[in-house]
Amino acid sequence: MREFGLRVALGATGEDLRRQVLRRTALQCAIGIPLGWALALASRRLLQSLLYGVKATDPWMLGAASTVVALVALTAALRPAFAAARVDPVIALRCE
Repeated sequence: MREFGLRVALGATGEDLRRQVLRRTALQCAIGIPLGWALALASRRLLQSLLYGVKATDPWMLGAASTVVALVALTAALRPAFAAARVDPVIALRCE
């Protein structure tokens, strides 16, 4: 909150803060999803024994899981993004 208050005090708009929060989330997804794919492919024997009727390397399943993870992450980032956009710089800088 203090960082956002400082950014607003220096001239950032609410839209800038929302964009920053969502961009960080998208970056984490862009890094995490390929790592998840690599781990899934590396552990395909173990995953194959746990899955019934689905191959561990099925591209449709990997794509669907990646899409769900990205949508959930971006949806979860919306609340902090909008909270950051409404931050009052005086209150945020006075906190802590």
